[in-house]
Amino acid sequence: MATTDLSAYDKEDLPNVKGFRFGIVTSEWNPEITENLTLGAIDTLLDNGVAEEDIITWKVPGSFELIYGCKKMLESRNVDAIIAIGNVIQGETKHFDFVCEGVTQGIKDLNIQYNTPTIFCVLTDNTKQQSLERSGGKLGNKGIECAVAAIKMAALNKR
Repeated sequence: MATTDLSAYDKEDLPNVKGFRFGIVTSEWNPEITENLTLGAIDTLLDNGVAEEDIITWKVPGSFELIYGCKKMLESRNVDAIIAIGNVIQGETKHFDFVCEGVTQGIKDLNIQYNTPTIFCVLTDNTKQQSLERSGGKLGNKGIECAVAAIKMAALNKR
């Protein structure tokens, strides 16, 4: 279990990404969690100099569909990084394991196949409460952490 604030970062340590374009693909499943993650990511990008018109947001039905949504964005939009936002909560069946493994491998594959970083912002928690704590609750917002990662990776890719 995370014990640090997922929202903490030093703005001075981040590269200048003015003029960069970022994509965000968000799962509609568990919207009270994924929408908070998306807002955290957008606010962080804006706070670090990314223009509002340089942030493209798409929605897909669930976390498994993030892979295809990100692939289509990589192929059709000129973005410097994509953040894939989703949430899978453990249930009583193996469905959790299959979805988590598939999404993890799918996003990994996108990072290998394309020359644009795709950032994994999928909460895979045992309970809804854990997800709430990581999407703006007492542990911060993973969306902020992933936006910081997207900024760093996009700048790395431009080197």
